[in-house]
Amino acid sequence: MVVPSLKLQDLIEEIRGAKTQAQEREVIQKECAHIRASFRDGDPLHRHRQLAKLLYVHMLGYPAHFGQMECLKLIASPRFTDKRVGYLGAMLLLDERQDAHLLITNSIKNDLSQGIQAVQGLALCTLSTMGSAEMCRDLATEVEKLLLQPSSYVRKKAVLTAVHMIRKVPELSNIFLPPCAQLLHERHHGILLGTITLITELCERSPAALKHFRKVVPQLVKILRTLVTTGYSTEHSISGVSDPFLQVRILRLLRILGRNHEESSETMNDLLAQVATNTDTSRNAGSAVLFETVLTIMDIRSAPGLRVLAVNILGRFLLNNDKNIRYVALTSLLRMVQSDHSAVQRHRPTVVECLREPDASLSRRALELSLALVNSSNVRAMTQELQSFLESCPPDLRADCASGILLAAERFAPTKRWHIDTILRVLTTAGIYVRDDAVANLTQLIGGAQELHAYSVRRLYSALAEDISQQPLVQVAAWCIGEYGDLLLEGSCEETEPLQVEEEEVLALLEKVLQSHMSQPATRGYALTALMKLSTRLRGDSNRIRQVVSIYGSCLDVELQQRAVEDNTLFQKYDHMRAAILEKMPLVERGRSQVDGEAKESKEAQLSETALVSTEPQASKLLDLLDLLDGTSGDAQPPPPLDPSPGGALVHLLNLPGAPPPPPSIPNLRVFEREGLQLHLSFVRPPGTPALLLIMVTATNTSGADVTHFICQAAVPKSFQLQLQAPSGDTLPAQGGLPVTQLLRILNPNKAPLRLKLRLTYNHFGQSVQEIFEVNNLPVETWQ
Repeated sequence: MVVPSLKLQDLIEEIRGAKTQAQEREVIQKECAHIRASFRDGDPLHRHRQLAKLLYVHMLGYPAHFGQMECLKLIASPRFTDKRVGYLGAMLLLDERQDAHLLITNSIKNDLSQGIQAVQGLALCTLSTMGSAEMCRDLATEVEKLLLQPSSYVRKKAVLTAVHMIRKVPELSNIFLPPCAQLLHERHHGILLGTITLITELCERSPAALKHFRKVVPQLVKILRTLVTTGYSTEHSISGVSDPFLQVRILRLLRILGRNHEESSETMNDLLAQVATNTDTSRNAGSAVLFETVLTIMDIRSAPGLRVLAVNILGRFLLNNDKNIRYVALTSLLRMVQSDHSAVQRHRPTVVECLREPDASLSRRALELSLALVNSSNVRAMTQELQSFLESCPPDLRADCASGILLAAERFAPTKRWHIDTILRVLTTAGIYVRDDAVANLTQLIGGAQELHAYSVRRLYSALAEDISQQPLVQVAAWCIGEYGDLLLEGSCEETEPLQVEEEEVLALLEKVLQSHMSQPATRGYALTALMKLSTRLRGDSNRIRQVVSIYGSCLDVELQQRAVEDNTLFQKYDHMRAAILEKMPLVERGRSQVDGEAKESKEAQLSETALVSTEPQASKLLDLLDLLDGTSGDAQPPPPLDPSPGGALVHLLNLPGAPPPPPSIPNLRVFEREGLQLHLSFVRPPGTPALLLIMVTATNTSGADVTHFICQAAVPKSFQLQLQAPSGDTLPAQGGLPVTQLLRILNPNKAPLRLKLRLTYNHFGQSVQEIFEVNNLPVETWQ
């Protein structure tokens, strides 16, 4: 006896009643067998019922591909019940990857020309859901005719189908330009919303359409003003706001039309002010409209007073109880801080309060905005707030906060003493989170401030005596004690509280650092060097120092052992030269680059160059770039490291900080520019290594969208040797945010003319971009 096929409702009940996955599969397999048998028998009366059951099975995640051809048969059927299920099946079971979807093109064309609204609606829905580029090209004229049909039901669906066609085939924009102007006179909000969306798509994809629709700005302004001034309507109002969806769409379109266009911006200024002042923000719908208004004001050429009003609106958003609204406000203010810094500064106290938010995303965004608001006039107050936040912030924010405070102090420090105090407090609070170049920066800062040597060594000694766990702080303190230990023992500093320190206490503290399990090998190297220097600065006997140094002559750490053995050699064979070798370092000045307005970035590159970590595996992979230039550079050896001090081998051995004299300036070079992304090259040739060229690659982004996953790869001819250092990041914030820098070290022993090939890969405006280009116009100073 043949078991009859189940009805759809019975099938649903039986599947839901299955207690195990195996029972469910058994029910579905049995029913799918009945559906296949029915399809083979060709029963036209029950075909739509069988397909409906198959679609439910498909929604549960089971295979249903064998019903694709049945969809085509139902679509071609004259019965509406068949067409309804057939079109639904086509939307669910067919897509562009299968050639079968092209077979329904003729059926859709016939249904669009039938004149039956329900059938036309089904065809339009299917076309807008799964229509491929070929189908869009074939049916564009049919859809264009339906845009002006009397039925609002058909016109609304035709507009949405046109939006899909423009997204698939932007070349079809000319077909839909004339109907859009007439559709703007519609009173039906659904059609008007679809029309605004269609015009937005056209303007984003066609410069000609953008120029064409700038003529309708007054009409758009009139529509939006009517929405704003219209009273409550049960059909369109949401939380007291008249059709916020349509208002938001119109504001987005106005933003596109008014961008970089003075006349259009002037036309919409009054309306934007009206929307900004009359919209109720007590509900989420009003906040959405107001936020779009702010974005439009900031993106067009609006009046200065209007821009201040937009910033004030975002300031009110910061006081909202909704965390999402506060996050949106912080993000928008961060984008605007470059262009309207003074207006954003008025809301600085509120931004600082957001640092205490328990929500991690809010506090991170508030930290970024707070760092962007620091300037020379508020650096003391802002740094104090940021340091307070640093003491209690989550661990994942400490690195960003510490680095931001150090950079702000370097740029805007009012005095050297304040600068030193700020760095010391950061090292004391979050020393393990600071950047690698913080130690080198502070030692150079202290070395260049002769009047603060005694003050600095006392502060550092006190901090070291309290805590030896913060490795960067211990390294700076050890260096400073070694350099200026005699000033520590004199006790003649008027700027600090009286501090009496004995020689034995200083030596005991450095020995404690050497013996601590928390000390890294580099920290022990600093402490051992400090002890050696103190052997020439202390008045007492140096036997204790000699004994400590001799102990580390058998240390397991090879570098520390070598350092100790050579220090012992100084004691035993070259004791008469020890005082001259270990004398104080001369005053150092930070190297500066004076070319093309990039002094700040070049200075940071020179100071942090020795702290960057070499990434040899990455470099070897990047050099093998598909036979770039005249051969592969994959076999090239990395160039020798740059000696940080020109004082000879012993100076390098003792790890004494030093800086080469400023190199002669080489003109900077802009080698790439596209959609707001720019790439600049700055050059430095160290005097001690004439064959070595340092190239700092600086990428900046002035566009309105973030550049993410940014990777810069380089290759040189095989006669050169190239080494790439790790980049500072892979994200370039919009509107001129922090740049991404990367150091290239090129060794040119033959002094041959330099050619460089670069490959950039990144994501911008939602698209993946790859650019490969060759740089042949490098200045002759880079290789001669």
